[in-house]
Amino acid sequence: MPIAVTILRSCLLLALLTGCASPHSTPATDTAATPSSVSAPASPVTTVNSDHRELVIYEDLNAGSSSAARRQPPVRADGTLQPWALEWAQALEAQRQIPVALTTSLLQQAKYNATAAKLMAPSKGRIKKSWVTYRNRFVEPIRIREGVTFWRNHAETLAKAEQQYGVPASILVAIIGVETLYGKYTGDFNVLEVLSTLGFSYPDDSRPERGELFRNQLADLIYLHQAGILDASTVEGSFAGAMGLPQFMPGSLLRYAKDGDNNGNINLHDSIADVSASIANFLLEHGWVVGQPAFLDVALPAQPDSLVTGGLEATLNWNTLYPNQPAPGALASVPLGIVNLVDEPRGTVEYRVATPSFFSITHYNRSYFYAASVVELANALEAAMKK
Repeated sequence: MPIAVTILRSCLLLALLTGCASPHSTPATDTAATPSSVSAPASPVTTVNSDHRELVIYEDLNAGSSSAARRQPPVRADGTLQPWALEWAQALEAQRQIPVALTTSLLQQAKYNATAAKLMAPSKGRIKKSWVTYRNRFVEPIRIREGVTFWRNHAETLAKAEQQYGVPASILVAIIGVETLYGKYTGDFNVLEVLSTLGFSYPDDSRPERGELFRNQLADLIYLHQAGILDASTVEGSFAGAMGLPQFMPGSLLRYAKDGDNNGNINLHDSIADVSASIANFLLEHGWVVGQPAFLDVALPAQPDSLVTGGLEATLNWNTLYPNQPAPGALASVPLGIVNLVDEPRGTVEYRVATPSFFSITHYNRSYFYAASVVELANALEAAMKK
């Protein structure tokens, strides 16, 4: 049954302000979701985490389409596809049963988006990592005040999602707050144009894998269009192609979103039930453990810097961190990791003992800074709600 997905059009500025609106918003060690009643086509052979969202690569879908080899649109002046674009469309037809004619029609509408390309272009020089600066962008009075209002206005809906999925309402609200300031900024870029531009002409020739990732998101967008889930011609989002309050990429929309209000539609802008259920499901699918805090309130192990892996999974355990101390409670069997929050301008590093629940947030955005900011904003919201 087709699922209607409504995405609000909003303004460009928000994409620059939000945590997951762009891969450039992840300055740390630094790394976002689809309908339950829409089955994902084909079995992915490779899962790749980009700087922005989980993206899935399908076998042979990327043949003949290296963005580093050209700077030209996929459609020629006479309306036909370039040979390499036709090869891509044919692979899409073979794997997803999407007619070449439909792909051609959509690509004909996809103008080159110079603004998105510019925003995605590599920055000149290296920007120093600053945990304090990053945190202060999101754990600040406006997001706390607006978050409390949002939480109170949707308390029953958020409580239902928390009860069903086991992800605290505070975490759900914090992610919406970091991503789009509770829906105020969801992006006004044409997603079809953005994904076509970044997929076929990614502005950094040294990173061809990035074009590959965006081409797969474009394939997911076209699939969603064919299924009647959204209109690829008009849907809008960030300059990286993320949509709605949770800033889900097409691939994540296809695989993790939920119909939280059970009305037969998934609306990631106007339905807080759908938004909260979708975020909660994404986190649960990526390792959130019900009842488990993101960080443990324990003393740091000796030489924590040597225990930082920089990865997106908890790969250590209590005995590794504290070899001569018995584990309290059930912690002996809990995977753990050490997170480093670096502030280069200040010459400081904060270390924390993180659980799988923390690392599930890093799959939403590939950044320790991002995930830690979500946790701290959630804590601030909980404290403010009690006042």
